[in-house]
Amino acid sequence: MDPRSLTPALRLLRVCLHLLMAALLALAALRAAGDPAVVAAAAVVGAVYAAGPALRAVRDSRSAAALWLGALSTAWLVLLALTPDGLWAAFPLYFLHLHLLPVRWSLPAVAATAGAAIMSYVHHGSPLNPGAFIGPLLGAAVAVATVLGYQALYRESERRRRLIEELVSTRAELAAAERHAGTLAERERLAREIHDTLAQGLSSIQLLLRAAERTLPAGSPAAGHIERARRAAQDNLAEARRFVRALAPADLARGSLAAALERLCEPVHDGPRVRFSLSGTPVELPTPYEVALLRIAQSALANTVRHAAARRAEITLTFMDASVTLDVVDDGKGFDPHSGAPPAGGGGFGLQAMRSRARSLGGSFTVESAPGQGTAVAVSLPLRTEEALV
Repeated sequence: MDPRSLTPALRLLRVCLHLLMAALLALAALRAAGDPAVVAAAAVVGAVYAAGPALRAVRDSRSAAALWLGALSTAWLVLLALTPDGLWAAFPLYFLHLHLLPVRWSLPAVAATAGAAIMSYVHHGSPLNPGAFIGPLLGAAVAVATVLGYQALYRESERRRRLIEELVSTRAELAAAERHAGTLAERERLAREIHDTLAQGLSSIQLLLRAAERTLPAGSPAAGHIERARRAAQDNLAEARRFVRALAPADLARGSLAAALERLCEPVHDGPRVRFSLSGTPVELPTPYEVALLRIAQSALANTVRHAAARRAEITLTFMDASVTLDVVDDGKGFDPHSGAPPAGGGGFGLQAMRSRARSLGGSFTVESAPGQGTAVAVSLPLRTEEALV
């Protein structure tokens, strides 16, 4: 493992492991009372151990680490054969086995190391006692529990870290989506305000000026002033209309309302098959009408996809002499609109928003549905005279 990737706690544990190995080897050499073979074997074990962290290949390659661990274990077995004091070095070897080898190899390696330590104690003729067996086995059990427990905690910590990252990313995406939705809502509100106040006022001024112009004799100075005022009102009305259209949704900017509704019928993965039909003779609608009808269709179709489990749906736009009507019908599982409860899985706000849009333009909104019989959403907006349309 790259030392730069270690946490402060792991770095401290690593230093403690190095110090423990050095202290145990020094203790074995000192207790040998100057036996050159034991001192040399302890020095070899120390040198091989020190070479591991210094070699990049051991840090980066699991196979190289396994080879190094094999060489270290061999040197330790030689020390173990020379002195029973070498068995104490088995404890740091447990941690190395568990850290560097896969679980399927590390557990047998730990068991073999503990067995070698016990056999060394018996081989050197030391007095048999329960501690000779319990010590190495208990040390092995502590090492296994410590390392495997830490690995489980580390995996859980990593899972929580990834979850937190996903939550932060999702929250950022949600905030961006809410900002975008807020921007669109504000643009639509401005378009409605301009349509209902400024544009309607300019249209009324133009009508009044035209009426006044007809009451004055042709060629009179007052008639000329009124004509210029009427043209200025007409130019400003056209500018207001362009500004309202600029605030309209991008779907409407790319074409007519019918084309925007037809684009909503594009196939959706795991969604219903949606068909669009146009009835009657299309007429130019005010931008607030087009925005409201498009948003209602989008919301109704979104409910169909999310909640209705429908196989088919149909969007119908109908132009009549006095009104324009939008119908969104599906063959989904339906719900009881009279129960006061929203559709299953839905918050109910979508229906309220659609009804509010329709009523704000003087129209009507109805929902017909029953459990197991699909849902039909209908909105009707009144058509006014051309002079009142913006």
